[in-house]
Amino acid sequence: MLSLFLLFLILKLQYKHKYNHMLNIALFGPPGAGKGTQSKMLVEKYNLAYISTGDILRTEIAEGTELGLQAKDIIKKGGLVPDEIIVQIIEERIQTNTEVNGFLFDGFPRTTVQAYILEGLLLKMNTKLDCMLSLEVPTEQLRNRMLERAKKENRPDDNQEVIEVRLKEYDTKTAPVANFYKEKEVYHGIDGLGSINEIFERLTSVVDQTLEKSWINLVLLGPPGSGKGTQGRKLAEKFNLVYISTGHLMRQEIKKGTEMGLSAQTYIEKGDIVPDEIAIKLIERQIHKHSDANGFIFKGFPRTIVQAYILDGLLRKLESTVTTTINLNVSTLESIKRLTARGKTFSSRAYDTDTDIIIHRLEQHDKRSAKVNEYYEKQSKIDFVDGVGDEDHIFERLCSKVNDSFKKIR
Repeated sequence: MLSLFLLFLILKLQYKHKYNHMLNIALFGPPGAGKGTQSKMLVEKYNLAYISTGDILRTEIAEGTELGLQAKDIIKKGGLVPDEIIVQIIEERIQTNTEVNGFLFDGFPRTTVQAYILEGLLLKMNTKLDCMLSLEVPTEQLRNRMLERAKKENRPDDNQEVIEVRLKEYDTKTAPVANFYKEKEVYHGIDGLGSINEIFERLTSVVDQTLEKSWINLVLLGPPGSGKGTQGRKLAEKFNLVYISTGHLMRQEIKKGTEMGLSAQTYIEKGDIVPDEIAIKLIERQIHKHSDANGFIFKGFPRTIVQAYILDGLLRKLESTVTTTINLNVSTLESIKRLTARGKTFSSRAYDTDTDIIIHRLEQHDKRSAKVNEYYEKQSKIDFVDGVGDEDHIFERLCSKVNDSFKKIR
């Protein structure tokens, strides 16, 4: 139990920030490629926080801050501002934007060192960069754009001499960043010529494809007898997800007479929660067995606040997270009726035939479920569905909630 308690504390510290499933984009490209224009459109479409090192630095300079004064002379000469300054500014902006779907980085990273810095910053937030979008524009076109912009926006840093320095800096220092992200298979070259809307469509097409590749992970909550198993299987089939029921997996282990099965049997027969070490092994095995899945439906796990942290840890290890949770609302009396009725059928389980065990299971659920619900409520990742009524009608209610949740991330 000590090891689980330590795991709980570690994961609690790890998830002290309220970051859910996030979409993080870096918009890449040489000066004058149109990153600023496209960034604003992407930010609005996907509800992202916009982090432009150029804009932030100009603000710091205008306000005469210490960081601004340090950066002023370097920018005038067309040089790159030191990473010590950049990382402080970016981390501050990240920490003050917690209610967005993710971040769009414009002008960062510009070097492979900064690419590693960004990896570290996002890892600290328990997330990652989903895609690097690189706007590709011919050099002559870039020169013309930047000179035109200098006239319109009165930018002293966009004169001919500085433009040449900036383009050279890009070629020698920034371009190798592409290889960093190509190796991670998140780099996407985008044709930067054409109308603003045409370029935007190319960008969003790649972003949407990236989102389609993301796992969708649904947790189905509710008391014993709420119908989680029946509805979970139907949802898995409809949304092409893999159904993972820790209870079903443990019963299979018991039937096979495995070591895990023998360890779990005593707990299951009494209606108690099986030790987390067993559940972790079973879930990990199923996830690895279906590594090419679109996502998973978890039924019967998590049942405790510790298990909620464990599930987050398991999914984070695979660069994923819980998408949403749905709690099937069923009264205690209704649960007792259903479990008692099931005890008289061929699908009866050992703990369905004893009223005392049924009540014990329901008491255990009531005792622990409030904290699990609260955990997901704080992350805005829980919905409640009436679990009483015709099976098909309940399924329709669940599908509606699942579709609503998927729309938020896609």
